[in-house]
Amino acid sequence: MTSDSSPSPSFADALTAGTLVLDGGMSNQLRAAGHDLSDELWSARLLVEQPEAITAAHLAYFEAGADVAITASYQATFEGFARRGLSEERAGELLGLSVSLARDAARQAGARGVRRPLWVAASVGPYGAMLADGSEYRGRYGVDVDGLERFHRRRMEVLAAAGPDVLALETVPDVDEARALVRAVRGLGVPAWLSYSVAGGLTRAGQPLEEAFAVAADADEVVAVGVNCCAPQEVEAAVRVAARVTGKPVVVYPNSGERWDAAARGWVGSSTFTAGAVAGWERAGARGVGGCCRVGPEAIAEIAATVRSA
Repeated sequence: MTSDSSPSPSFADALTAGTLVLDGGMSNQLRAAGHDLSDELWSARLLVEQPEAITAAHLAYFEAGADVAITASYQATFEGFARRGLSEERAGELLGLSVSLARDAARQAGARGVRRPLWVAASVGPYGAMLADGSEYRGRYGVDVDGLERFHRRRMEVLAAAGPDVLALETVPDVDEARALVRAVRGLGVPAWLSYSVAGGLTRAGQPLEEAFAVAADADEVVAVGVNCCAPQEVEAAVRVAARVTGKPVVVYPNSGERWDAAARGWVGSSTFTAGAVAGWERAGARGVGGCCRVGPEAIAEIAATVRSA
């Protein structure tokens, strides 16, 4: 965490004390700056080629009012980097770099006059993100829980060693992968939030949300649960279930409302995201609110204004 000179609470304590503003979509801001993200590595490609662009994206969100930056490691994996000919050692360096870039942005924000605590959440995307075929929106990859745990634990150890404030176990499509992630986070010494991608009031794999959130209810390492990368209209009902089942703070950061076309690798439809929904999310139990794909700094500024005017 980077902050002003006053002592600051831990991420978990801050989340229970009030509402934190999460950032928006990393890809949104990078595309707005003119970067091509059609690559299989998505934003993680810029960890290799233009890391300064990632710092600039984080800084834009901090200056817009975000309290939490989610790192550009969603699609950064040893396997994905290996397909690019990068060594295991270099892949580990890039994972660590994703955390350092967010820290750098927080320091720059402080130098520009931001005088509130800022946190870094290290993104741990689902197994399907590594496949880069849209399967993170389906789950059920044909890999058992043990295999998924091994896959995730390897990079989570590297991310944890880089010193984030929290691990964002995000866009999880099914209960099996959630179980693997909850197992993988044990003993790392860094708290985590577990966030599902949902549709129709179910996980992307079609499981009841009561079952999904119950996976994290007794996991001490998981300090918050929630939903992300979903339609805004899915959020409020999911928040109520998450809060009731786990008793933990809830984080929510939906998409703009547009839909990802995996074949065309582009977004279709119209935006339904509005900062006016935040009050309802908070009443339902949300304590971390932000946006995911197609939600930029302007929307985060509106969310921050809404939260801080309450």
